[in-house]
Amino acid sequence: METLFIEKEIKYIGSQLAPHWIYKNFHIQGDAIVAFIGEVDVKLDEMVDIEDVINNEPIYSKKMLNFIIENFNSSLEQMVWIQRLFISIIKEVIEEYGVIVKRYGDDLFFDNRKLSVSIATKSITSCLIHTALNIIKEGAPISASDLSEIGIVDIREFAQKIMQKFSNEAQSIKMATYKVRGVI
Repeated sequence: METLFIEKEIKYIGSQLAPHWIYKNFHIQGDAIVAFIGEVDVKLDEMVDIEDVINNEPIYSKKMLNFIIENFNSSLEQMVWIQRLFISIIKEVIEEYGVIVKRYGDDLFFDNRKLSVSIATKSITSCLIHTALNIIKEGAPISASDLSEIGIVDIREFAQKIMQKFSNEAQSIKMATYKVRGVI
């Protein structure tokens, strides 16, 4: 799986969670994960989480570390499994910094305050995940925590560790399928 940390800041508004957004903008074809830093401002009309729409809960953060994952060979249910694996990998990497975070489903919490947002969805050609972690919690519409308060300041290095672990896991899963014989 290809990985890329995008150096320029990008404001995430929800429209980036679209098939081939990675390919069209960064020329990475196929399964991929990209990370970038930027403000997150997802209005209700761009939300794919219908529960958030019903509850009138748009997403806003002044600055987040965003990840977009695109996979071309998964069902939506499989993509939710991948999303949960991805969140668990983020939790593992954070805990390498000596900080304990809690995971509930696809959300991470530090000190009982929300650190992340995440959604998995299906497009006509692929499945997609957007996951983001607060870098700056001020301005968030809920009780939030952020990466700086848990001691993560080199965001690029942190993002690359996460993407590399995720890519390695994806490759390991593929290799695990290649080495077994079928049973009758």
